[in-house]
Amino acid sequence: MEMIKQLIDIFLHLDVHLNVIIQQYGTWTYLILFMIIFCETGLVVTPFLPGDSLLFAAGAFAASGSLRVEWLLALLCVAAVGGDAVNYGIGNYLGPKVLTGNSRFLKKEYIDRTHRFYEKYGGKTIIFARFVPIVRTFAPFLAGVGSMTYWRFASYNVVGGIAWIVSFVVGGHAFGNIPWVKRNFTMVILAIIIISVLPAVLEAWRQHGEKSTATP
Repeated sequence: MEMIKQLIDIFLHLDVHLNVIIQQYGTWTYLILFMIIFCETGLVVTPFLPGDSLLFAAGAFAASGSLRVEWLLALLCVAAVGGDAVNYGIGNYLGPKVLTGNSRFLKKEYIDRTHRFYEKYGGKTIIFARFVPIVRTFAPFLAGVGSMTYWRFASYNVVGGIAWIVSFVVGGHAFGNIPWVKRNFTMVILAIIIISVLPAVLEAWRQHGEKSTATP
C-alpha cells in the first residue's frame, strides 16, 4: 500500500520530483530519464512507470532551461525505439509458453487488452499503443510472441517511438511554461494520465457491454 501511495505521489508531482533529480544529479538526469523510458517500453514487468506525464514534464523543464530539448528528443527516441526492440526480442525468444500462466506481472487482462488492439488495428498497434499506458508495454512483447516479421515490426516501432516522444516532449516544451500550466501543473499531469488511459477504459467498457449483451 505504501508503494502505491509513493507511485501516486510521483505521478502527480512529477514537477517537484524531477526538479529534485535535476538539482541533485545534473547531467545524469538524462540517463535517469533514458532508463525510465527504456524500462517502461522494454520490460513487461514495469508497465506502471510514468511515460506520457514524464515526457511532458521533461519538456516543460527544457522550456525553462533546466534541460536541453534536443538532448531529450535524441536520447529518449533511442530509449523508446530500443526498449520496444528489446521487448520484441524477449517475446520472440520466450514464445507462447510464457503466456500459459497468469503471473503477478503478466496479467491476463493486460494480454487480452493488447490482443484486442491487435485485432482492431493490426500491425499499426505498435504505433497506436505508444499512446496507451500498459498496452504500449505489452504490444511489442506480443508482437514477438506472435512472430511478427522483425523488419515489419521495426518500421512501426521507429515511427511510433519517435511520434510518441516528440508529441509529449514538444508539447511540454511548448505549453509547460505557460503561467496557468505552471500554477496547475498537478492538474495538467492528472489530465494527461486520464486522457492516456481513457481509450483502454472505453475499450474495456465496450467489451464488457458486448459480453453482457451476448449472455442470455
